[in-house]
Amino acid sequence: MTTENTEIDQKIDDATLENNANDVQAPAEELSVEEQLTQDLANEKDKFLRLFAEFENYKRRTTKERIELFKTANQDVLMSLLPVLDDFDRAIIEIAKSEDEAVTKGVELIHEKLKNTLNSKGLEVVEVKAGDAFNADFAEAITQIPAPSDDLKGKIVDVLEKGYKLGDKIIRFPKVVIGQ
Repeated sequence: MTTENTEIDQKIDDATLENNANDVQAPAEELSVEEQLTQDLANEKDKFLRLFAEFENYKRRTTKERIELFKTANQDVLMSLLPVLDDFDRAIIEIAKSEDEAVTKGVELIHEKLKNTLNSKGLEVVEVKAGDAFNADFAEAITQIPAPSDDLKGKIVDVLEKGYKLGDKIIRFPKVVIGQ
C-alpha cells in the first residue's frame, strides 16, 4: 500500500515540475533577442561594477596594511633598545651624584642623541606621573601600597618603569605603583 502511494506521489511531483518548467520557459521565449541582450548586458555591468568595487576595497586594504607594517617594522629593534635606554636613565641619575662634570656632560649628550634617534623612528614616551589617575589602558599596576595621603587613593604613587609607544600603539606599558 505504501509503495503505491509513493509511486502516485512521485507521478504528481513529476507532473508539477513539468508544468513549472513550461511556465518558466514561456516568459523567456516571449522576450525578444534585443531585450534578452539588454538584460545580459545589465547583468554583466552589475558583475563588473561589483568586481571593480571589490578590487578597489582590496587595494585600499592592502595599502593600509602596508603603511601599518612600515610604521611598526622596526618595533622589534626598538623593543630591544628600551632596556638600554632605561640603563641610560639610571646612569644619568647616578653620574649626576658624582662631581666629575665632564663625565656627566658626556653621558647626557650620548643619552640625548640616543633619545632623539629613537624619537625620529617614531618612539614616544607614554606620559604618566605620580598623582595621575590610574588607567589600566595606559599603565600596568605592579603593586598597591597604602596611599600616603587621601588624594592619592586610586591614583599613581610612583612610576617604576617608563612606558613607550610606537605611533599610536603602546609597545611597553609603564609600570606603576597605585595608592590604596
